[in-house]
Amino acid sequence: MPSRDVAIASAVGLHARPANLFVTEVASIGIPVTIAKQGGRAVDARSMLGVMTMGVKFGEVVTLTADGDGAEAALDRLVAFLEIDHDAPA
Repeated sequence: MPSRDVAIASAVGLHARPANLFVTEVASIGIPVTIAKQGGRAVDARSMLGVMTMGVKFGEVVTLTADGDGAEAALDRLVAFLEIDHDAPA
């Protein structure tokens, strides 16, 4: 299974609004994706509760793993998504 490491760019980490946006993005992809903090257990990236309870902060690195057709492209898309500060003023 392909995987990618990415540092979280949102100022508040994966909490509240950025977590919701991320979970929605993952759900739109349509293949299984997991997310894990370095040294932590992987959770279903479509689970808002799972993502929020990880407590990922700004700058922390997470590992995304995907399985299925288009996994590489899906991971590239999610890495690009997490490299944006979704809390920055528009």
